[in-house]
Amino acid sequence: MDVSIIIVNWNTKRLLLDCLASVYETVKNISFEIFLVDNASSDGSVEAVKQNYPDVKIIQNTKNLGFAAANNIALERMFGQYALLLNTDTILTNGAVEKLFDFMEKNQDAGMACGQLLNQDGSKQNSIANFPGILSLLCNESLLQLLFPRKFPGKRREYKKPVEVDSCIGACLMVRKKAMDEVGLLDKRYFFFFEETDWAYRMKQAEWKIYFVPSAKIFHIQGQTVGHSAGSRIMFYRSRYIYFKKWHKNFYPLIRFIIFVRLLINTILSLVGAVATLGMHAGIKKKLSVYSRLILWHLVGCPEDR
Repeated sequence: MDVSIIIVNWNTKRLLLDCLASVYETVKNISFEIFLVDNASSDGSVEAVKQNYPDVKIIQNTKNLGFAAANNIALERMFGQYALLLNTDTILTNGAVEKLFDFMEKNQDAGMACGQLLNQDGSKQNSIANFPGILSLLCNESLLQLLFPRKFPGKRREYKKPVEVDSCIGACLMVRKKAMDEVGLLDKRYFFFFEETDWAYRMKQAEWKIYFVPSAKIFHIQGQTVGHSAGSRIMFYRSRYIYFKKWHKNFYPLIRFIIFVRLLINTILSLVGAVATLGMHAGIKKKLSVYSRLILWHLVGCPEDR
């Protein structure tokens, strides 16, 4: 088996069916299996897949285990030389998976690789990320990408050939089984967000390389699987803190302080904007609501309950 495609789903039936259709339509020249790990969906996702794609291997969880833990179940059962972690809100383009596979076959030092994520209109999304640190917390990442494009690569730069990067966005991620066996599976403490960053960091420590393959293109309906609510942002910050506490323990109190100050500034700016627009601007009102929830969550000690 060449590739084991693993899709984690939670109540995204329509997206899931479109994603699976793109797999069967575009993956032609390699052998593959598909695992669907369903996190206790209630929207008929599993029944729809059984009816339309009977070859898919379905794993049904009795509760929402999150992204990392759900993927790990399939990673432990896979037969492929590589795993392809695929979000339900992605649509593969012709040859995308083969391009990632061919690159991994030709570069045996590659632990993982990703392609170019695209918006629905064909414009580029960020597909790669630097490892988080104090510098990226203090400075705007767009500014860092502009001033130091080699150290901080991003979507504004045009890449004609594969490049080595720190980590990949996990919407469509190919990972070598041999590398997994060496560094271990995803850290299941991350419910959602930062799990692939942590994985890439561990692979780098074990001297595996991480690559961006721009010729492999994948449409990504960004944010559809997790949303943009205050709850999803709290989930993001919780995972962020797990990452920093794990890898930057000595600077963790300083990092927490910097993040809180930035959130406080954003909350104040949103409040000023809401007052200036008399609360009529929906976008500003939503930002203020989200930032206020985040501030409150910090003030009560960042509880672990979801």
